[in-house]
Amino acid sequence: MDPGKAAILDSSPRSFSWLFALLPPPLSAAFLGRMNVIDHVRDMAAAGLHSNVRLLSSLLLTMSNNNPELFSPSQKYQLLVYHADSLFHDKEYRNAVSKYTMALQQKKALSKTSKVRPSTGNSASTPQSQCLPSEIEVKYKMAECYTMLKQDKDAIAILDGIPSRQRTPKINMMLANLYKKAGQERPSVTSYKEVLRQCPLALDAILGLLSLSVKGAEVASMTMNVIQTVPNLDWLSVWIKAYAFVHVGDNSRAINTICSLEKKSLLRDNVDLLGSLADLYFRAGDNKNSVLKFEQAQMLDPYLIKGMDVYGYLLAREGRLEDVENLGCRLFNISDQHAEPWVVSGCHSFYSKRYSRALYLGAKAIQLNSNSVQALLLKGAALRNMGRVQEAIIHFREAIRLAPCRLDCYEGLIECYLASNSIREAMVMANNVYKTLGANAQTLTLLATVCLEDPVTQEKAKTLLDKALTQRPDYIKAVVKKAELLSREQKYEDGIALLRNLANQSDCVLHRILGDFLVAVNEYQEAMDQYSIALSLDPNDQKSLEGMQKMEKEESPTDATQEEDVDDMEGSGEEGDLEGSDSEAAQWADQEQWFGMQ
Repeated sequence: MDPGKAAILDSSPRSFSWLFALLPPPLSAAFLGRMNVIDHVRDMAAAGLHSNVRLLSSLLLTMSNNNPELFSPSQKYQLLVYHADSLFHDKEYRNAVSKYTMALQQKKALSKTSKVRPSTGNSASTPQSQCLPSEIEVKYKMAECYTMLKQDKDAIAILDGIPSRQRTPKINMMLANLYKKAGQERPSVTSYKEVLRQCPLALDAILGLLSLSVKGAEVASMTMNVIQTVPNLDWLSVWIKAYAFVHVGDNSRAINTICSLEKKSLLRDNVDLLGSLADLYFRAGDNKNSVLKFEQAQMLDPYLIKGMDVYGYLLAREGRLEDVENLGCRLFNISDQHAEPWVVSGCHSFYSKRYSRALYLGAKAIQLNSNSVQALLLKGAALRNMGRVQEAIIHFREAIRLAPCRLDCYEGLIECYLASNSIREAMVMANNVYKTLGANAQTLTLLATVCLEDPVTQEKAKTLLDKALTQRPDYIKAVVKKAELLSREQKYEDGIALLRNLANQSDCVLHRILGDFLVAVNEYQEAMDQYSIALSLDPNDQKSLEGMQKMEKEESPTDATQEEDVDDMEGSGEEGDLEGSDSEAAQWADQEQWFGMQ
């Protein structure tokens, strides 16, 4: 080789004289005196100059490909890792995986020829002792790329290849979550426990164990040492107890336990606890308190996103569509990379009867977060209302898998079965929910709902609803179903008495049904008042509109008397009082036409 060319390709600082001209004198002096080009790449990566690392490492890798002797194997390994890191930062995950793979191959070849000391790469390197990026860290980054690409099996495979003793807490945490998502409960529990062994205050790992049916007492025992040795952690055992109740579906005890935590001065106004309380009230069917807690959390943290999908759903159910629209806009301004803003906008579309748009928005939310239960429920409901029941069933089943203690997931699935006349399947599911979640007002009402669909089980439905209302007289779903049963039996007076006991409830459906019952007993004026209240709560409630319009079409006794008087006068030929200008006659005709149109 020509000596001049060899000098250019030499890896010493002289080879990069073209680069020195671009550097300020102090940096070029440092470059020549103490650092090689790999050190500069490492320092830029540590400084977060990812775009600069990407450009320089790309040029250096091309030089290395043209002359394999330009850099040592360890230097090329470092270049590949830093280049892959810059690609990861730019969200080019497939390209990053390719470069990480090349780096691991380079590291494997390097290990065969020399022994290297793994390090974080913070100290300067020397020709004798290279400080290389950790191979374990490279594999973790590869797994992150695979999860972003939704290739969970590949992510598990790459992390499984790391020996157990070399797994860091973050590797075990990622493995635990991936195993859980894949339905592999035993290895998931093992990985979560390993996280807690190394980091006993890893609260998300605690929640992971509780969600996999590990007993609260067992989980608490793994944190006992740190509770006893670290000050101001006496609340932790109560916190674990509260979320143990959450994950077994004992909503009332979970609410009471979290309330006791929230009342303590040091944990008062904690946004996470308020969000958990709001979600628990929602699961328990107490929508009023759920909305209040969500609003309280939102006031404390205006940038809160977690749980806002449920909050938006509750607002939409109440007919507060303008508030839902404002909430969706606010959440999109915070972040459009979370599922919640899309779900909230989807709820607005769904309750505006724009089911195709709701379907699209639900699908977008699932794309951003495949574990979003509310997104699955939104998409399932939209599919059901569009007549695509079998597709809806798939989404509700997935929601049940992710949240087996949430009753609304089962309600959606049962509604699909009833819509397709699969009463037997609906009955089996309702009975299973009743046995699994216990005999509370919600499960009793759900079972009664299915029984109402079969004439043979009407009496059983009545018994179940009475039990539900005994437990919770203000449970609106039970009241609505009881009213439906009384309507079938034409026991309107009993229905009126039932609904008047809940006159203070701001629920559109209750006021509308009360209006229907009042019409049946000829209490027209009060019925009109109830329809008006229903429409003030939900201006889009079609049934209330229909009830009011039907009443307006019916002639009142006063109108009928006036028409009889007019007929008598016309028959007798008395025209004096009716004579007038053409404009007056036209005005009367317009009034008749207006009343007729109503």
